[in-house]
Amino acid sequence: MLNIIWPIFIIIAFIYAIFTGKVEEINNSIFESASNAVNLTITFFGTICLWNGIMQIAKNTTLINKLTKLLTPIMKYLFPEIEKNDEVHKEISMNMVANILGLGNAATPLGLKAMKTLQKSNLKKDTLSNSMAIFIIINTASIQLIPTTVIAIRSSLKSINPTSIIIPVWIATIVAAISAIITAKILMKKY
Repeated sequence: MLNIIWPIFIIIAFIYAIFTGKVEEINNSIFESASNAVNLTITFFGTICLWNGIMQIAKNTTLINKLTKLLTPIMKYLFPEIEKNDEVHKEISMNMVANILGLGNAATPLGLKAMKTLQKSNLKKDTLSNSMAIFIIINTASIQLIPTTVIAIRSSLKSINPTSIIIPVWIATIVAAISAIITAKILMKKY
């Protein structure tokens, strides 16, 4: 669908630029946007490499086991059908820790791996299990203590105070996660 919508927007913008005599402005904005995209990608690349490295170190030490134990009460409530010593338990915990640290880009590969492991134990391969649905909800809401990706974007755009969004991010992600989990648990009981 997006491969249809975006070309339509681009065509409309070019037609509008031709009729209003702003073709040069649109041409300049194309090159400026490309330059900004490259700069933002370089900023993200450094941040992603740093945090992926930290997550790999945590995975190879006892730190991830301690964090997994810390998340165990929450995991029991959210994923009652997953055993504590199960590999998916560790994968989901690592994903949650990465999201809590605001490392959405680092959390993505961990989330995909956890979802693949959840699918292996899913009896109905064409339907999401309850654990898979809750896991998607948690990833979408993504409670963040340190929104590093947003802070990196704000820093790259020369924000005066890039960390000023921390408290609003806490409120928004906690409210989103709690309301989504409650809704999902109610619907799971109903259906």
